Amino acid sequence: MKTAYMVVAAATALMATVAGVGTSANSSPKPSTLEFLGEAIVPTGTVYGGTVVGGLSSITYDAARDVFYAISDDHSQFNPARFYTLRLDIADGALSPGDVTFTGVTTLLAPDGLPYPASSLDPEGLTLTKAGELIVTSEGFAARNIAPWVRRYALDGTYIDDLPVPDAFNPTGPTRGVRGNLGFEAAAVANNGRHLFVGTEGALVQDGPAADVGNGTAARILRYHLQTQVVDAQYVYEADAVAEAPVPSTAFRVSGLVELLPFNNQFMLAMERSFSVGAPGTGNTIKLYTVAFPKADDVNGIDSLAGLDVRPVEKRLLLDLKTLGIPLDNIEGMVIGPRLPDGRRSLILVSDNNFSAAAFTQFLLFAID
Repeated sequence: MKTAYMVVAAATALMATVAGVGTSANSSPKPSTLEFLGEAIVPTGTVYGGTVVGGLSSITYDAARDVFYAISDDHSQFNPARFYTLRLDIADGALSPGDVTFTGVTTLLAPDGLPYPASSLDPEGLTLTKAGELIVTSEGFAARNIAPWVRRYALDGTYIDDLPVPDAFNPTGPTRGVRGNLGFEAAAVANNGRHLFVGTEGALVQDGPAADVGNGTAARILRYHLQTQVVDAQYVYEADAVAEAPVPSTAFRVSGLVELLPFNNQFMLAMERSFSVGAPGTGNTIKLYTVAFPKADDVNGIDSLAGLDVRPVEKRLLLDLKTLGIPLDNIEGMVIGPRLPDGRRSLILVSDNNFSAAAFTQFLLFAID
């Protein structure tokens, strides 16, 4: 049975005209404009299929079935680790009340064939391959030396296998590996289907500091060759500093890379999210960047970037979502969806409400050139 969820705020269409990366003879056109076409909100506490809907940290589109899959970052605490199937009715070129419909929920099974035990994973990234498999990432738990992972899944939630993660990412001590809540956050497959890109939210401990009010952070992007299932390249992505000072100054704050959308192996969209407790509004700052890889250094096989002169990927601001003039939740997911009536492609963003009564699950729709 389909259940529709109404928006609680309807946004008027807003054109955000921004500078994008140029084109060349051997590259795809890059987006130069985004048009905002509305928002839909799923209230915190919504229940579907006997599960609490929330923590939607990544979203991917299945064009063959015309459905979206969104993963919950529930640590198997509220309900077993899972992803949702949903539809967005955007045939009229807008996102309006009643346009978000959940149609299924699928439990992710651990390698032993059983649902994941509580607090054994932190699922964040989700993407669909050309072969019709899902790739799921987990940030791991650095404080407990639980390593991050990248896993292949069937659409019924059955585990297929692991993709290898370089040793540099394993939190084997306080001076090595991913930081807590700053591990694998972004995951996306290039349009040609050959490569998977996985990004950390922030720097590995041995690479440099996490983002703060006065400094950014050197996240890493891994490129997997899906046929050989190995990491064949790594790049540095310099994420912004924390956008707003928290209140008080010692309160929680975070900034980093949360999503990637490749157009090909050289150009993509990136989404950064900054949050500070006590900052104005919701405390969330969300920015979209165009990203170019051709001049970036490949750091694959390098255990630590400390002291090295490394050229990161180039990025250029495409849109700061604060210009939309609407409250923003903890937006972490982004995907290219179906074509709109005027022929442009849809771009859908979704937020992770952290299962908090003070937050909300937010879907945003854009038209992208």
